Amino acid sequence: MSTAITYSRYGGPDVLTLTEVATPEPGPGQVRIKVRAASVNPLDLKIRSGLMADMVPARFPVTPGLDAAGVVDAVGQGADAAVGDEVLGAAVGGSYGEYALLERPVAKPGALSWEVAASLVTVGETAFRVLGQLGVRAGQTLLIHGAAGSVGGIAVQLAAARGITVIGTVGEHDIERVTALGAAAVRYGDGWAERVKAAAPGGVDFVFDASGAGVLADSVALTGDSAHVITIADMSAAQHGVRFSAGSAGQGGDSLPELVRLAAAGKLTVPIWRTYPLAEAAQAHADLEAHRNQGKAVLLP
Repeated sequence: MSTAITYSRYGGPDVLTLTEVATPEPGPGQVRIKVRAASVNPLDLKIRSGLMADMVPARFPVTPGLDAAGVVDAVGQGADAAVGDEVLGAAVGGSYGEYALLERPVAKPGALSWEVAASLVTVGETAFRVLGQLGVRAGQTLLIHGAAGSVGGIAVQLAAARGITVIGTVGEHDIERVTALGAAAVRYGDGWAERVKAAAPGGVDFVFDASGAGVLADSVALTGDSAHVITIADMSAAQHGVRFSAGSAGQGGDSLPELVRLAAAGKLTVPIWRTYPLAEAAQAHADLEAHRNQGKAVLLP
């Protein structure tokens, strides 16, 4: 037996409890890791609240968590890792626990901290996936809403490195930080569209909405084509003819090894805002729901 965070009904952060559970056993192609870090993603909160029940139906009790990094302590048949390896990847059956199962584990370079390693998976693969779905190319202009967030910040860096002109909407306190990542940062809120037009006099080719802040109608107007706008956060996407991009961690093909290489080489940064003991997972969720964070929240079992 081991301990993990679980919940048995949808609700607020208070439904998360530290529970004794059966230690998971790896199946074919899987590895079990002793978790050193598990990141907290906004999607975890949406799933826990029931907001994603139609897309991600729960089988209670649920152990939340999409990403983890740790040390392999058991391997399934055909697994691509050995006991003692330091790895990261997408968790199968949750990552908020002492142990987690990973499929397609990726080796963790020594240059990466456990916190950053655990924080790359979902946000990095999401940013990589959406840029590919948009098809934005060097020389074009991309607007990213929520550019100061974990997904938006990685998307800014990946796009800028590809020669794409990036405009990012952010809060006043994030302008300097997002500018340093490679975007022309403009303040969100009333009048944001006019500020974007001033920052991109040649026009905006594509929009990546990572904010869910009700910006889709004006974003479509900016590009002139709803097919040039994608959101990962606004459930009203279909009303605007906009694609809602959703995918599970681990579905990013070969993107995670590339993201790991970039991060280890110092070419991709993932800001870590705060770490929490496993037992304080509910507080981590509450902090993210209150938008207190400026970077990733990470659990350290």
